[in-house]
Amino acid sequence: MPDGWTEEFVEVAGANIQYYKGGSGPPLVALHGLAGNPGWLIHHEKLAERYTVYAPSHPGYEKSQRPEWVESTQDLALFYTWFIETLGLEGANAVGLSLGGWVAAEMAVICPHVFGKLVLADAPGIKPESSDITDVFLMSEKQVNELMFHDTAQAPEFQELFGVEPSFEDQDRLLQNRETLARLTWKPYMHDPRFPALLERVKAPCLIVWGKQDPILPLECAELYQKAIRGSSLKVLENCGHYPHVEKPEEFSDAVIEFLA
Repeated sequence: MPDGWTEEFVEVAGANIQYYKGGSGPPLVALHGLAGNPGWLIHHEKLAERYTVYAPSHPGYEKSQRPEWVESTQDLALFYTWFIETLGLEGANAVGLSLGGWVAAEMAVICPHVFGKLVLADAPGIKPESSDITDVFLMSEKQVNELMFHDTAQAPEFQELFGVEPSFEDQDRLLQNRETLARLTWKPYMHDPRFPALLERVKAPCLIVWGKQDPILPLECAELYQKAIRGSSLKVLENCGHYPHVEKPEEFSDAVIEFLA
């Protein structure tokens, strides 16, 4: 893990929430993906060269407590508007990764001025019309970790994050993360039928980044997001899977920085 960051905690809605913070400059909120918040990674460090990056762990993930009322992505979006207000980050830019992208988009629907600019990377939330969303709950943790990548060999942090046998403590944490993911996304699975219509409320300039070979959420989902969010742009990363921020952190970060500049 790169240096230059701190692990901090803040109380929001009666829950103790873990987040990582690093860098300097305007605030940038980074919401993690479906597998969890593995800490301060290369893409965080790259973004922190220009921004003060806040990377919280979702309620129910890692060391973050979950208020009992957080039962869906909509609930999580409401929770994060509270988090944003608590830390005084209203109007900050945001990068939503995978599940975090769905939540960030939900936030922009609920409160169109919550973010200055918005980046959505391989975000669930919209059901494809001509293909399917892969059911990750039918697979083991190891299978899901490998499936998220087009080529694990090109991901510089893959071995560090997923190539080591987890300790008993890590296994408990991963099980907790998986249970939280199921609670948030199970029915209907990884989408909301109303969501494409609601995305018309998104007013922030929006960049959609997608791995072309995402085996969990097909590229069609990116195109549907672009169609639903007026004025949004789409950046497709070739030879890349569901986690572009880990598989191609430099290319991903460059695209984000160019858009936010």
